[in-house]
Amino acid sequence: MTFSTKLAAKGAVVLAVSALALTACTNASETGGGTQPSSSGSAAASFDPSTVQKDDSLASQVPAAIKSKGTLVVGSDTTYAPAEFLGGSDNHTPMGYDVDFAKAIAATLGLKADVQTADFTGILPALGPKYDLGISSFTITNERLKAVNFVSYFNAGVAWAVQKGNPKNFSTSDVCGKTVGVQTGTTEADEVKALSDKCTSSGKKAIDIVSLAAQTDLNTRLVSGALDAMSADSPVISYAIQQTNGALEKVGDTTEMAPEGIAVAKSDTALADLVQKVMTKLISDGTYKKILDTWNNADGAVSKAEVNPSVSS
Repeated sequence: MTFSTKLAAKGAVVLAVSALALTACTNASETGGGTQPSSSGSAAASFDPSTVQKDDSLASQVPAAIKSKGTLVVGSDTTYAPAEFLGGSDNHTPMGYDVDFAKAIAATLGLKADVQTADFTGILPALGPKYDLGISSFTITNERLKAVNFVSYFNAGVAWAVQKGNPKNFSTSDVCGKTVGVQTGTTEADEVKALSDKCTSSGKKAIDIVSLAAQTDLNTRLVSGALDAMSADSPVISYAIQQTNGALEKVGDTTEMAPEGIAVAKSDTALADLVQKVMTKLISDGTYKKILDTWNNADGAVSKAEVNPSVSS
């Protein structure tokens, strides 16, 4: 969701690490009600870690405790497609671009990735004792940076979609009186309501807001023409376009972009630096883009990975 609303759930400036975990990229992922893929979406080709070659130089820098177990344990709230969700033939296999990044990082270091489904609020406090990394669409904030290290790897914001060809000539600059779909409980739902209030306060027609629990149901309604447009997180919109085989298209610019990061325990700066080096390698050799292309989310790609980058909020 939007950067401002991600921060709205925060209380005092100084909070415990457990409280820091309460603000997610989306409200949906905070509540465990993130976007779930349709059957066609869950069949999306997953990244093959066997295509990633071990880098002996980087592998030599793996901490002894991790090297001895041979696995990189990653905490992820697998309720937020296409970043992380449960799919596959058993509907219990972690999938998504965040999962693929975990596999690629592990393979580069000569390890196996053990992506464990976790409650979103419990990941950051458990870094170190339970999880080596947290990869779960964490927005990087100044408050979180006080408690954990982050390696930036993706940008997300708010985006809009319409039917292919935009037959209703929808414009994000003129939403009054339009029928707009949003997922229930998300920041976009709040923002579209605020836009509607602005419409009525200026004497224009209110937005006809269609709020549904499942993003896939919104996708279907938009394809059928029952909606003029829908608003969601940029990764969700890109994935919806892929799921519907191009029956939808993005309209307008992605706004309120914010960086997301791979989380590492605050005390383990060496591991954070190592993850940054691995991500830099994956970006330079094309693996990074290949993973995002698989999930139709190259729009969120970053040009470089940074440890604890400066953020505005």
